[in-house]
Amino acid sequence: MTLIDTRTPDAKRLISGATGDWEIIIGLEVHAQVTSQAKLFSGASTAFGAPPNANVSLVDAAMPGMLPVINEECVKQAIRTGLGLKAEINHKSVFDRKNYFYPDLPQGYQISQFKQPIVGEGKVIVSVGPDRQGEFEDIEVGIERLHLEQDAGKSMHDQHATMSYVDLNRSGVALMEIVSKPDMRSADEAKAYVTKLRTIVRYLGTCDGNMDEGSLRADVNVSVRRPGGEFGTRCEIKNVNSIRFIGQAIDYEARRQIAILEDGGKIDQETRLFDPTKGETRSMRSKEEAHDYRYFPDPDLLPLEFDQAYVDALAKDLPELPDAKKARLIASLGLSTYDASILVSEKAVADYFEKVAAGRDGKLAANWVINDLLGALNRAGKGIENAPVSPDQLGAVIDLIKEGTISGKIAKDLFEIVWNEGGDPRQLVESRGMKQVTDTGAIEKAVDEVISANPDKVEQARAKPSMAGWFVGQVMKATGGKANPQAVNDLVKAKLGIE
Repeated sequence: MTLIDTRTPDAKRLISGATGDWEIIIGLEVHAQVTSQAKLFSGASTAFGAPPNANVSLVDAAMPGMLPVINEECVKQAIRTGLGLKAEINHKSVFDRKNYFYPDLPQGYQISQFKQPIVGEGKVIVSVGPDRQGEFEDIEVGIERLHLEQDAGKSMHDQHATMSYVDLNRSGVALMEIVSKPDMRSADEAKAYVTKLRTIVRYLGTCDGNMDEGSLRADVNVSVRRPGGEFGTRCEIKNVNSIRFIGQAIDYEARRQIAILEDGGKIDQETRLFDPTKGETRSMRSKEEAHDYRYFPDPDLLPLEFDQAYVDALAKDLPELPDAKKARLIASLGLSTYDASILVSEKAVADYFEKVAAGRDGKLAANWVINDLLGALNRAGKGIENAPVSPDQLGAVIDLIKEGTISGKIAKDLFEIVWNEGGDPRQLVESRGMKQVTDTGAIEKAVDEVISANPDKVEQARAKPSMAGWFVGQVMKATGGKANPQAVNDLVKAKLGIE
């Protein structure tokens, strides 16, 4: 990774040590598994969860005489991702052999890209927050490159008392390695960056982003320095597969390095692993440099070349990406930055919301999707794809509120019924007698009864008009929440003679 300092020190992101302030420098290498039914250089399946060594071709197993053949779909997915990162697309790129020797690497080398990657420099706008005031801060994280490479297999050390087994199902699976510039200065920024990156590739459909399945994972490069000083020696934390763990690993590693430096020691450049159980990093091996891998162009693969027309054809079919969607929702529906940010954070959530909001009050729709639907999904441990309430059902609830057929309180009860039992909201309102009472005579009777039963409160309300809310609440309670709240409020004030 080329170290280019693109940010000035920010006091609120500095860490206090025993001998003064320190600044964390963070760069990430994110490995995203390409969405493709076949591997990068063979026709073997990429399906997750297959029995060990079920998805292995002769190419993946490095049998003698087997030659790699590029999977064009993987090339297209890399270009789409590059376009989504506003990056330079290189019309000519070269595959190299990266030489190292592990039991789960049958060839004894990995086919990757070194000096001439398929995608060059780009950028990602990352929103960090919200803070205590609900505000977000946008920062720009530079992308240095995106290159294609094949994944290795997996060594399994817990299957036998004295031997390790090797599963080659992942061997040869296509990865996009997305290398950031060292532009992040806190664990929160790094977490927000990976979250945004995952959102982008999911919108594009180029990676499913399932970190628990290993299809998106990060190598985290961390160093510390005095504010504005020279870059320190970095350590790389390998294969972190959780956004929460990324944050924990950065915080621990920064503190570890600061403690060493303040004690007069020096940082060894090394590769480390994060132990989520202990919440700490530990040494794995000394950090290799590029020359240690003895890169050279793969003699079995010609340079990869395509023209601008090829790129333009792919660009034409790109979906609306999160930043553009957020800007549109704010401009066209008047949503707050906070609400729009939540709604576009997952493509499935954005799609759900847009179905609910179609032809309706966007702010009201956003409130119901964010607070009621997403809140209920979070409590139930469900994803939006498994929501018991469909967009049409939630839209019908909102329509009933806007029509005045039900009150906001009744709507909450109706949502719970639809969530637990299903059904058409309109039919449920009819069959269960949930319509809002709009008959002013009936409402006036209830108001009179509450006022006559509480003469002491009447004098208090006249002295302190905000007490009128107490009467409104009592009337709503007496009518089972069915009375029109505005009508109740107006009648209470009129009866009490307050403004």
